[in-house]
Amino acid sequence: MTGTDTPRTPLRVGLVGYGLAGSVFHAPLIAASEDLALAAVTTGNPERAAEARAAHPGVRVAAKPEELWAPGAEQLDLVVVASPNKTHVEVATAALEAGLPVVVDKPLAGTAAEARGLAALAEKRGLLLSVFQNRRWDSDFRTLRRLLDEDALGGVQRFESRFERWRPKPKGGWRESGAPEEIGGLLYDLGSHVVDQALVLFGPVVSVYAESDVRRPGAEADDDTFLALTHANGVRSHLYVSATTAQLGPRFRVLGQRAGFVKYGLDPQEAALRDGLRPGAGGAVWGAEPEELWGRLGAGESPLTGGGTPVESLPGDYPAYYAAVAAALRGTGPNPVTAHEAADALDVLEAARRSAREGITVAL
Repeated sequence: MTGTDTPRTPLRVGLVGYGLAGSVFHAPLIAASEDLALAAVTTGNPERAAEARAAHPGVRVAAKPEELWAPGAEQLDLVVVASPNKTHVEVATAALEAGLPVVVDKPLAGTAAEARGLAALAEKRGLLLSVFQNRRWDSDFRTLRRLLDEDALGGVQRFESRFERWRPKPKGGWRESGAPEEIGGLLYDLGSHVVDQALVLFGPVVSVYAESDVRRPGAEADDDTFLALTHANGVRSHLYVSATTAQLGPRFRVLGQRAGFVKYGLDPQEAALRDGLRPGAGGAVWGAEPEELWGRLGAGESPLTGGGTPVESLPGDYPAYYAAVAAALRGTGPNPVTAHEAADALDVLEAARRSAREGITVAL
């Protein structure tokens, strides 16, 4: 910093919702950013309100989202919507109409049409509308993108992506509700991530086949779902999201004309955030994976029997998303995840739901 430079004033953020998404993902990442300041949180739950005040001293807590932009309220520079899925469109619409840029947790909406409607409103108002697809900044995904950029596999023929868990008993709550208005189930939850990643890597999809089941006793929404996508460039993506997987498969298996890449284990950032760790604290490299979890690149032999060469994982970098949002708000960078990209993913999710329901392959 030169003698004439002065620190930039952080952009003030209002966070709607302080459940899992708000308290574990958004609030810590906002607070860790030099360019952002968590100014306000909305929650109608007294316990969560107390948790927010304890974790973020000085934060203003409101009971309802509209209090953030009511006349006389503290001026904000950004609203982040981390409330239940069924509220995303309503809250984002109200914030945009109040003249505020918006970040919305995935899925942006229940339908692609609703997502495109929000995009049109944001464009009409000249406001940023971004979608929190944080797993574009997972360690394994960043590493795979680097390998593809380097053409380390040759032309990719098949992409397998798994987001699997072993949760034999339903936890309940709106995420596992079978009510259509809740937009629950794994297709729209974890499916939003794996579909988004496939589109980022391999582009538009021309056909979708899906199998979606409710496996666990007492479960209401899909908990074991498979999607087969055919991309316009010929790559086939096989995507698995499940809460019923007793033996977990590889997170990625990517097969190219010259080599394949296989990676086991999940990015460490979610677990770190759940454990109360924060980016920039303690001096450790945020999002770094231990060597035993690195993927392997090679041909002709299974990585589990020593085949291939270990590939050092790039560190996961969720903070990069909010850094990019801040840059976009200041006019120094692009929107990191647009509403149109989210709508394209919702096209695929809607086609998958129809495919599973009717037992057909759906053309896009």
